[in-house]
Amino acid sequence: MIDTDQAVPVAAVAAPPAARSLNARLALLALAVGGFAIGTTEFAAMSLLPQFARGLGIDEPTAGHVISAYALGVVVGAPTIAVLAAKIERRVLLIGLMTFLGIANGLSALAPTYHLMLLARFLSGLPHGAYFGVGSLVAASMVPREKRSRAVSRMMLGLTIATIAGVPLANGIGQWFGWRWGFGIVAIIAAATVLMLSKFAPVLRPAKDASPLGELAALRNGQVWLTLAIGAVGFGGIFCVYTYLASTLTEVTGVSSAFTPVAFALFGVGMTIGTLVCAKAADVALMPAAGITLLFGAAALALYAPATPHLWAILPVVVLIGCGGGLSTILQTRLMDVAEEAQTLAAALNHSAFNTANAIGPWLGGLAIAGGFGLPSTGWVGTALALGGFAIWALSWAIDRRRA
Repeated sequence: MIDTDQAVPVAAVAAPPAARSLNARLALLALAVGGFAIGTTEFAAMSLLPQFARGLGIDEPTAGHVISAYALGVVVGAPTIAVLAAKIERRVLLIGLMTFLGIANGLSALAPTYHLMLLARFLSGLPHGAYFGVGSLVAASMVPREKRSRAVSRMMLGLTIATIAGVPLANGIGQWFGWRWGFGIVAIIAAATVLMLSKFAPVLRPAKDASPLGELAALRNGQVWLTLAIGAVGFGGIFCVYTYLASTLTEVTGVSSAFTPVAFALFGVGMTIGTLVCAKAADVALMPAAGITLLFGAAALALYAPATPHLWAILPVVVLIGCGGGLSTILQTRLMDVAEEAQTLAAALNHSAFNTANAIGPWLGGLAIAGGFGLPSTGWVGTALALGGFAIWALSWAIDRRRA
């Protein structure tokens, strides 16, 4: 739990409400720029895979392990950093995490061999979950309780905008100046984030009794595990479709590979819209918003397979599927409610859960394709995963209502 009595700067006492103050908006912007850096390095690595595979002298399937190394770094880093950094002041921790991200991406840009690239990408993933977890707590601390989800969504917009602008930017730079600069630009953005956080992020100290063991208490809470399971299963459908979208567009829809960035940008537009809309809904009715988002996602994914033969149909469906990405902000706020004294670990684990979804969705989609059901079948697999997440949500909500 955050000790807000000690955390609020003296100057803030006489200032207007934090949500409307210039400093609060600049702090949220700084957090969002950090999210932009993380989103760019996560997704741009996928788009630069053919280039760095050739540059390192490896085949593309082997280069795919570099993507997996980043995801493994997220899963390992989120809980580890959250526990070990339980007593560190939050602004200092955010600056440290973003500094580490910049250095790791610099190492990615300079990696001379495949194995060093593998290590650099693993290191790049370590700050991911902890940054968003701690950043969410800082964002929520600057606004009234009823506006927490909207504050968190402002930070998460950095991640969603990265799918629209950051990935094409890094990919374009990688195409024009070499793939190493695609990672180098992330290091530059991380450095800019460090400067902004140093100037605008509020001082936010942990509670006096915060400790690694206290953070581990989150693991004893069944609702924390159920919330994480909703994300790990329910979000898997989006990753299932996203992973095979380019192949589906070229092989089923019949468009040129040069057109695929448009579809990915539209997905990012949908994710941005979903993040904003879901955040407002969550501030009104948190758990109902999560259930409705899961059902909406299942319906959008069910439209995917019938839409794949037609460009005019698949593009709006991709936007709708992207809108389901707003679930991330809802679950981030939900974890704040159920984690009790272990806020940091629970918030960071949210991103471990979503990277678990990033593993489950493509794996199940690949099984369906290998089984002869075709690329469009990823939509049906995604629908099943979204409904699975809804079933877990229903269990969690039923437990809440029984306790109430």
